[in-house]
Amino acid sequence: MVDLRARLSFLRDDRGIALAEGLITIPLVLLVFAAFVEFGYAMSQWNQTVKALQYGARLAAVSDPLVDSDDFADAFPTEADDPLNNGDSTPNDSTISLTCGGDSGTACDATALSRIVEGSDGACAPGDPRPGICDLNWRIQPENLVVTYQRSGLGYWGRPDGPVLTMRMEVQNITFDLPVLGVLLGLDDIVIPAHPVTITTEDLKTCSTC
Repeated sequence: MVDLRARLSFLRDDRGIALAEGLITIPLVLLVFAAFVEFGYAMSQWNQTVKALQYGARLAAVSDPLVDSDDFADAFPTEADDPLNNGDSTPNDSTISLTCGGDSGTACDATALSRIVEGSDGACAPGDPRPGICDLNWRIQPENLVVTYQRSGLGYWGRPDGPVLTMRMEVQNITFDLPVLGVLLGLDDIVIPAHPVTITTEDLKTCSTC
């Protein structure tokens, strides 16, 4: 009888319930809070990547080509085969293109690409008077960029600065930085979208001193 009463008394004892509920709910609340915070952080990384690419594409559009100069001259000749055709518009054939960097299998010119990515000081550090892409987003390194030059149909044969092309710049193999959810849920391998930025290359004039 005594044992039965003791058991009933123990079952009716509600001391410590609040602590037990807290131990269950607090981790869930913290996880949800961390998810909201890191979602905002991920959106910031996304936006930062887009802005850095837009800046880098604009810089590259007025710089020397980032691909091999001989390959570039072969793909986009400045002179017509027949001198009588000088002044005619260049063909609008977007299938004629050159790609370098990333997983394309063709390396970009290391010096020219470094100038676009790292800026005038050759490093990803704040305070660069002529910044590069990684000064805006340190996660973007030369090996993460893919650059494509493509015939646009603008310009004409014999144009002194060559045909007017379009240039597309995009990123590869950059993942979101999620300090909490990446560790707890294994979400640290989510790749940031390529965000291709296409821009007219104008005259491809060197920007090495700008």
